[in-house]
Amino acid sequence: MLDAILHFFHALFDPDGLRELIRAGGSPLICAIVFVETGFFVGFFLPGDSLLVTAGILSAGGFIPLKGLLLPVMLCAIVGDQIGYWIGRSAGAALYRREDSFFFRRSHLQRAHDFYEKYGGRAVILARFVPIIRTFCPPVAGAAKMPYGRYVAFDIFGAIFWVGAMILGGYTLGRSVPNIAKRIHYVIAVVIILSIMPAIISILRARRQLNAANAPRPASLPGTEKE
Repeated sequence: MLDAILHFFHALFDPDGLRELIRAGGSPLICAIVFVETGFFVGFFLPGDSLLVTAGILSAGGFIPLKGLLLPVMLCAIVGDQIGYWIGRSAGAALYRREDSFFFRRSHLQRAHDFYEKYGGRAVILARFVPIIRTFCPPVAGAAKMPYGRYVAFDIFGAIFWVGAMILGGYTLGRSVPNIAKRIHYVIAVVIILSIMPAIISILRARRQLNAANAPRPASLPGTEKE
């Protein structure tokens, strides 16, 4: 049993293993992974972007019907986020006092909180495209008591946009580039880089602002001080 679990997680992060995993599990497996990643804290490490792009590429090759992939995955992404929202709405500030564990990191929650504070309602949409943030943003929105009707509107749009962009992007790539499935390593590498790019930019920007704030100011020349 343990060997099977370890093999499953190894396959998730190996391009060839991920491809074979999707072929074996099909749409139900993809739906389950997206649901767990968006609905529960334990899913923060799951490779949602690369999973969906790979699924789109395999769909272009005829392994998974596109019509049986898009709508179910979108629905699971929406339902998963609702669970995250209501966890945050129910637990509230207690989430921020929760101790770190293997499945939970307060630092991830804080990052999602800062993201939400910066972008407001748009964060629900933008978070879909940022790993880890997309897992923790729904409970942050719930803890912040974001009006549920407003949250659902943003969330449905974000789920449709994210799933559609990832799967259809992979599907278009699979139809346009011959034998792209054999070069899935490069595709996943590009997807990962694009996924973490916003986080890298944010860190660099914050560091630059901190350095600017801590930089010594030039001393005033004698006689130029204001009285």
